[in-house]
Amino acid sequence: MEGMAVPVALRPRSHPHRFDVCLAAGGLLGGLLLAAVGLATRPRHDPLVLLDGPWPVLVALAVMAGCEAVRRTAPRTALLTGTAAIVLDTLTRGNLCTVLMYTDLVYAAVLYGTLASARRIQWITGLLTVAGALVPFAVWRVPQALLIGVVVGIVAYAPAATGWIVRDHRDAAEAARLRAEQTALLAGIDRAQAVTSERARMARELHDMVANHLSAIAIHSTAALSIDDPDTSRQALSVIRENSVDGLAEMRRLIGILRDGSGDREPAAAPTLDGVEALVEGARANGLDVALVAEHGEVPAPVEFAAYRIVQESLTNALKHACPGRVTVALVRRGDELDVRVRSPHGRRGGPRAPGSGAGLVGMRERAVLLGGTFGAGPEDSCWTVRATFPLVEGDPA
Repeated sequence: MEGMAVPVALRPRSHPHRFDVCLAAGGLLGGLLLAAVGLATRPRHDPLVLLDGPWPVLVALAVMAGCEAVRRTAPRTALLTGTAAIVLDTLTRGNLCTVLMYTDLVYAAVLYGTLASARRIQWITGLLTVAGALVPFAVWRVPQALLIGVVVGIVAYAPAATGWIVRDHRDAAEAARLRAEQTALLAGIDRAQAVTSERARMARELHDMVANHLSAIAIHSTAALSIDDPDTSRQALSVIRENSVDGLAEMRRLIGILRDGSGDREPAAAPTLDGVEALVEGARANGLDVALVAEHGEVPAPVEFAAYRIVQESLTNALKHACPGRVTVALVRRGDELDVRVRSPHGRRGGPRAPGSGAGLVGMRERAVLLGGTFGAGPEDSCWTVRATFPLVEGDPA
């Protein structure tokens, strides 16, 4: 999968690692130096020495050095070939560098090989260590025979156990790193979603706070420019001034929300359903004929705020698009739900109009859905009807 780190044991390499080549060269040169000065691991008269002379020792040394060069790129092949070389070295006078390189091959096979291979090497070296101690003791019946098992354990089992421990720590560190990356990725996604949600919330607030007043300003300014009547112009300018002042107050309130930094709650001055009557009065001052039916009783604060904004946006849309006639606002509690309906005359209208972007309908739908309610808007008979329902009992939003 893209973006995920591949464990070291699974990373293919087409050429030996530079460190392994240097290790092989150092082991070869060290073995040649020991052979040149005549240092060996066994004397010439040892019963195990079946191949006397320098050449068998050097052959085993060279093969082991070659295996050491590919200890990381082909750990299994290197170990099998190295095992054959260590057997050959056992039949000669021996070379200490050959033995040391073999212990490193066992370590590397466990560390860089597959997991199944590492487990098999652990078991095999452990059994060989036990067998190397018990079998000679059973045959010769002398305590010194147990030293053979000790030597086998030092040469084979100890490197395998060390490699397993290092591999376990490496895999744990790799898993921890992947978990940290995953956690960071999820945190980044959460932050992006939080930012998007907050931007949408503030966009709804800005639209609902200002659109009503700017729409009234646009319509009355258009009327003042198109009708050459001082009284009409004076009345339009009065409405424009009133909406400008109210719009500035709403903008200051929005700026206060942003500066407060408490995005998880509404400020204490958030509008409630008690302010719907003032909304209706403002709409009447802007030229709408509005009738209000308020039978909602006491409702939760989030529902109050959302219902207030839906009524505000619906009246704004009625001011911009509705035909002459009565606009009805109804806030009625029906059981455990608050039903919000705003009906306005629908059809072709003359006179000045303010353009719409459709963002208001989107914002109203979002407000209803966030509280687990429903929303609908569209023509119904000869009226445009906005319908929203809010559950009044606590529960998980739909």
